[in-house]
Amino acid sequence: MGRVLSQLEFRWVSWLRVRASPTPVQERPAKDDSGLTAWCVETCKTLSLPELSRRVRVSWNARMQTTAGRAWWPDRTIELNPKLKPLPPEELWRTLKHELAHLIAYERAGRRYTEPHGPEWQAACAELGIPEEQPYHTLPFKRRRMKRNYTYICPHCLTTLQRVKPIRRMVACYACCRKFNNGTYHTRFRLVAQKES
Repeated sequence: MGRVLSQLEFRWVSWLRVRASPTPVQERPAKDDSGLTAWCVETCKTLSLPELSRRVRVSWNARMQTTAGRAWWPDRTIELNPKLKPLPPEELWRTLKHELAHLIAYERAGRRYTEPHGPEWQAACAELGIPEEQPYHTLPFKRRRMKRNYTYICPHCLTTLQRVKPIRRMVACYACCRKFNNGTYHTRFRLVAQKES
């Protein structure tokens, strides 16, 4: 009986270095993304992160399925799953703080590499009032299951691939092309559609 955990995702590209001083942060209620953005702006100002406070934005992303939130760097944006809205407010705040902690950790790291859920992130979580925060959530977000009606097979290695939508272009078995044709496409490894029985 395994427990399925979904990751609170973080996307990283590059960052700038800014020094910060640890200061306790006060929580303010927010009803929409503009209120959440305002809270993040004030929090970053309190933590002496002027560039982050100037650029941080919070928005809702209806395309999220199982991910509760996501932080984007260097855009300094946070996306939240709308499925958080009907949950208790503490779940929304915990997720927002989790994602803001990513941005704080990377803002402070400058050009130095830091692990997404490493010590810098853990320190930022502690400053935001969630000292024992975990990298993964256990919220009841159900993924929509789509039936895979299209089956394709590699004529060489007989690997089967199932798809929700039909393949509209010429596609070959990647493993066979890599192994036998230096990674380039070859028609002898082209996937063949299987007939429905």
